[in-house]
Amino acid sequence: MASEELNPVYEELMRNYNAELTHSGVNGERLAKRLHELSFIGYTQVGGVKRPGLSDKEQKAKELVKSWMAEAGLSVTEDGAGNVKGRLDGKDSAGRAIASGSHVDSVPNGGNFDGPLGVLSALEVVEAWKETGYVPPKPYEVIIFTDEEGSRFNSGLSGSRAMTGDISEEEMNQLRDYNGETLEQVLERYGSSLEAFKKAKRDVAELELFVEVHIEQGKKLEQADQPVGIVNGIAGPAWLEVEFTGEAGHAGNTPMIGRKDPLVAAAAFIQKIPEFPSLVSETAVATVGKLEVSPNGINVIPEKVTLHVDIRDIYESPRDQLLDRIVQEAESIAATHQIELLVKQNTKIQPVPIDDELQAQLADSLKKFDIVPVYIPSGAGHDAMILGRHIPVAMLFVRSKDGISHNPKEWSSLNDCIAGIHVLKDFIEKKMEQ
Repeated sequence: MASEELNPVYEELMRNYNAELTHSGVNGERLAKRLHELSFIGYTQVGGVKRPGLSDKEQKAKELVKSWMAEAGLSVTEDGAGNVKGRLDGKDSAGRAIASGSHVDSVPNGGNFDGPLGVLSALEVVEAWKETGYVPPKPYEVIIFTDEEGSRFNSGLSGSRAMTGDISEEEMNQLRDYNGETLEQVLERYGSSLEAFKKAKRDVAELELFVEVHIEQGKKLEQADQPVGIVNGIAGPAWLEVEFTGEAGHAGNTPMIGRKDPLVAAAAFIQKIPEFPSLVSETAVATVGKLEVSPNGINVIPEKVTLHVDIRDIYESPRDQLLDRIVQEAESIAATHQIELLVKQNTKIQPVPIDDELQAQLADSLKKFDIVPVYIPSGAGHDAMILGRHIPVAMLFVRSKDGISHNPKEWSSLNDCIAGIHVLKDFIEKKMEQ
């Protein structure tokens, strides 16, 4: 375990905390202590955390939060996929529940807020109710989803997909982790089984609404100087694999005229990509993040270049228009350079726009605390995106310092975190009374 000197999360959180934000049962010091305790699990020497999904570190973090859930009066269960549910029955124990939560796994050497803040925010709502004596009219659930980040299997959102039944048996059988182990082997070491993982599917119609608090992972709230914002949609990624094939040759002996260089074509293609998103939507983005050159010799004209394009928007129609434009551009460039083209679509996930009425209700809660509503599309995937295919979902973003995430420098001030919890609590209480 790291020393307090090397890991001063609590001290840094409390340094500039406005104690007046501790009210209505919401306690900033309690949140700071819990974020601090979690930060030791999987601690890395540069101040980050490493808690892969379905690892002993993720399991230890869950056990710690489960103990806090039990102390808060929640009935705690864990399914075969490792998803943890803490339930408060409320006055009508048979009614549909409102749920909130996130995850506690991380990317390698990630930060202390991505995931844990959402879990602890959801739990802090229960702590506040306990202190103020509020009994919700409907059931309330705090959920920790397994393996959201996907750093173990290179395929994330495993827990929420298992809960909703959105992961196929074929994928379960094909998954391999960074050690080459199957999902079945990993689950058995975790204390579960593949059969139990399959049985993790629940009737999500039991949930009226899921609301997730998450760090922004961007700079829009910083630019607007607001602590908390409203997510107006979660982008659905479409991934293209584009392969340009030409003719390999000696870099010195092959004349420039007549060359069929796939890397030149790929370069022209990459340069065109940034022009297209704004033509279809204000929220669309497209990125070439991976490039493979073969044979990749310094004195060899390449024979083949394979690149991967990540295309996203919070709206499905413009996202698909962008997808088509990019494919057409690849075809045009291949024809111009007289080289072969192969395009494969590897991923296509439906975006999840957030209901306008839910956004308006979140805005009312923000205004109650003198926060000006800022509407932000989420370019990253979240567990709320998976649940949003089946039930209504809402999301709040908490301001990220310098927009940094997935990094030990990831940071959100305690003032902003607690502001987010007050908004979450107010919003949930309004939904409880409807």
